[in-house]
Amino acid sequence: MANTRFLLPLQSEPVTPELRHLRYFVAVAEHLSFTGAARELRIAQQSLSQQISLLERTLGTRLFDRDTRGTRLTETGRMFLPEARAVLARADAAVATARRAAAGEIGRLHLAFLVSTANYMLPPVVRAFRERCPGVELATEHVDIAGLVSGLRDGRYDAAFTRPPLVDDIATAVLADEPVCAVLPEGHPLAGRAEVHLRDLAGERWVLTERASWPPWHRKYDKEFRAAGFEPDVVQRASSMPNLLALVAAGVGVTRLARSARSLRRSGVAFVPIAGDRAETVIAWHPRQDKPAFLRLFDVVTELAATTNLPEDG
Repeated sequence: MANTRFLLPLQSEPVTPELRHLRYFVAVAEHLSFTGAARELRIAQQSLSQQISLLERTLGTRLFDRDTRGTRLTETGRMFLPEARAVLARADAAVATARRAAAGEIGRLHLAFLVSTANYMLPPVVRAFRERCPGVELATEHVDIAGLVSGLRDGRYDAAFTRPPLVDDIATAVLADEPVCAVLPEGHPLAGRAEVHLRDLAGERWVLTERASWPPWHRKYDKEFRAAGFEPDVVQRASSMPNLLALVAAGVGVTRLARSARSLRRSGVAFVPIAGDRAETVIAWHPRQDKPAFLRLFDVVTELAATTNLPEDG
């Protein structure tokens, strides 16, 4: 019973103090003066006194002794002070984290790279983004076009670097383009030319990727072959660019690939540009993508693309 004189009546329902009340308390505790604290907080001294009294009623105990000698912390107030400071520090940290996340300075992005573009796109993109946004964690994955599009659609990937997927529900922006080349065995009669037309390859045997690998691409190829006046004699299909290049080097047939595929094989094949044929590299994303870090990524890669020939320099 000896300590009852220190207790104040609690509010009828337990109430957690508001952050502003903790800030008021800390200010008074540091100044040990309502006048000085009110000046720092830029509120009226009477209002500050009322808010401290409300905090004390909420807690059910006095935090300050106030008399003619001045303002002093009670024992409870002294114990409460470091905890109040810690809460305010955590609140400030939470606000700072929210602001950095909203600015795209922190977060996590999962990026997909089409296997055929990863060799020249992944190093400069990841390097440039990490330099600009070191607080954003990047996860990268090499995938085929079907996995890339499905991953964008279901949210597994936040963005992808690929050839245009040619579907309506995926947004894209062009980052680079490069010549498409006829890939011929070394010693082929056309291998020494500076340029060929697609129609020049009408009588060749062809090796191409599986039609099921991505039907929108193969429908585009069909139109291009028809426009050149022929249907290719496809003697074998392969699952990847390295396989296609190996088949060409073995003399099985010819194919057409973006010029950057030269980095995958240096011997046994010749790359000859096809007149008027270009291949684009794009950044792709789902239209519902709303991560602030993605917007930072978009800015970084578009700036990078504007100053770098990615297929040649990546």
